[in-house]
Order: sequence, then C-alpha cells, then structure tokens
Amino acid sequence: MKKKYIILGATGAIGSSLANQLNKDQFDCHLVSRNEDELKKISEKLNYTYSVCDVLKLGFVDELKKDLEETEVLGIAYCVGSIDIKPFKLTKANDFVSSYVLNLVAATDIIRAFQDNLKNNKGSIVLFSTVASKKGFSNHSIISSAKAAVEGLTVALAAELAPNIRVNCIAPSLTKSKIASAVLKNQTIEAAIAKMHPLKRIGEGDDSANLANFLLTTKSSWITGQIIGVDGGRSNIS
Repeated sequence: MKKKYIILGATGAIGSSLANQLNKDQFDCHLVSRNEDELKKISEKLNYTYSVCDVLKLGFVDELKKDLEETEVLGIAYCVGSIDIKPFKLTKANDFVSSYVLNLVAATDIIRAFQDNLKNNKGSIVLFSTVASKKGFSNHSIISSAKAAVEGLTVALAAELAPNIRVNCIAPSLTKSKIASAVLKNQTIEAAIAKMHPLKRIGEGDDSANLANFLLTTKSSWITGQIIGVDGGRSNIS
C-alpha cells in the first residue's frame, strides 16, 4: 500500500503551498478540493492523486474513502476555511450553522473515517483556526465561534487519540488568498491591515504551510494538543 498525506482544501493558498512543500520533501499526497480545474493542474504538476469533493455534500467521505482504499494515511491537513464577516445584527442562524459545518463538522467526518488508518501509522492531524478566535474583532462572530470550536476539538482529540495520533491546530491571521480577496480590495486597504500586525505584513500561504509541514511529519513527534499562531504577532503583541 502507498503511504500518503491527505490535504483538504488543496487549491487554497495554504493547502497548495503545503502540497508543494511535501512534494519537495519527497512525500506522497492525495489532494482534495471542490475546484476540479485547479485541483487537476496542481495534482498533475506534482504527480499526486486527487479527489474532487465538496465537504458540504452529504456522503463526501464515502467517496473519498473509495479513492483511498489501498492507501496508508500518514496524516491529514484540513486546510478548508471561510471568511464570514458581517455585523452581528445582520447575521442569521444559518450563517452560523453553515460555517460550523464547513469548518468543524466536515473535519470530524474526515477524522472519524480515517481514525483507524491514522492510528496504525502513528499519524498526525493538522486543523486550522484563526487569530480571531483568541483576539476579538468586530463583525467576526460567525467565523470566530466556528474556529473556536475547532480549537476545542483539537485539544479534546489530542487527549482522546494519544499516544497513537497527534492533533494540532494552526491559527493564522489574514493570509493572501482567493477567499481573502474581498477583504484585501486594494493596496491601501492591504497596507492598513498589514500595519495592524507587529511584523507589518499580510501572511502568505507558505507561512502557515511551513508549520503544517512540520506538524504533519515526524519532526514534531513530541508535539500534540497545541494551538499555534501564525499571525505576525497580532494575537499577543499590541
């Protein structure tokens, strides 16, 4: 059986950067995204297998398991995310439900499906939160609450799945990506947001992917249950 890492959200800024890094380190991966055109390009470039899946679709895990029947899973990086920003008075219950399902529930479906496989391989799971779960920002009630749940899941599973599976979480600040394009509308806005960070720049996909690469592999074999900020210092430095 082939041994692979699974990257969900593989066409995003962080997921695609992670795929490139693991490829350079000569690890095999299976990439997952709902964007078939971009996914196919990345997979063919890196010679990786892939599955076109929408994590909001019922039964998506069953489809993925079929594609990975003959695979030993070394680790899972759930790089799926969203940016749901609006004043609380304009939110609806469905906004919270949709964000919760995308960011947390679908991740639990994936982990449950491959739990035994990961256990057999002393595997690692990397989830993603946000700086907004630790530091309060206006208009972030939807995404902050969903990602805070991801942080709670991280420490709970790290306790329950130890010592066979490690579980850690990365909490980035705003990162240049397709889903952030509506926030980073122009250079003036981008510069203003960059100044809010002690390191005075917006994050890049590689910034979080560097840490995800480390946490997935055996280089981090004594690290579990951690929520680690990759946020230019924004969570802890004024």
